[in-house]
Amino acid sequence: MLPPVLQHMRSLGYAVFEKGDYNLNLFGVRSCARDSNKFDDYLGCAYKDRGMWRVEWWEATTDPGQRILAKPINKKGAAILCPGQYRGVYKIDLHSGRYKALCQRGGPVWVWRDADKDHVLDMDDGNREEGYFGINIHKRIAGEHDSVNGASAGCQVFRYTSSFYRMMELANRQVRKHGSNSFSYTLLEQWWED
Repeated sequence: MLPPVLQHMRSLGYAVFEKGDYNLNLFGVRSCARDSNKFDDYLGCAYKDRGMWRVEWWEATTDPGQRILAKPINKKGAAILCPGQYRGVYKIDLHSGRYKALCQRGGPVWVWRDADKDHVLDMDDGNREEGYFGINIHKRIAGEHDSVNGASAGCQVFRYTSSFYRMMELANRQVRKHGSNSFSYTLLEQWWED
């Protein structure tokens, strides 16, 4: 039986990868709280290990932090990844030329552009844009923190470096098992009540 997160993905019409061990279903869940400077979201991975489903959840942010919202690196505004499934978009590669992470190399993504420079996340479909923006899945370089600040300019960022390394361990297992350095990522909105 599919884990609940994969049941939810399937109910939204998204692909679920079920064939073989370590065929990863990478996902994010954006909190309904919408606090731009907190690690209040989740990143996760559902996969089979010896035919049994496993699901791992990690604290993260799927939103840009307050420093980026106030001073966006793009003149159109800070990038906020739109919910959806991005098939085959991610590959293991160097994030900012420094360390291996899951990087947007295999296709475009959709983002909202928040240009008003306040601390409120503006998710307005009138400001949607598709393209290659370097929306990567990476760690917080300085270690464990309570505030996002400049850690995300639209990327999906783990709160704890140990969680990031666990995700990379699973990604490398997929590459060894299936010979493919191609990963899909599905960003969901929180569907349960706290």
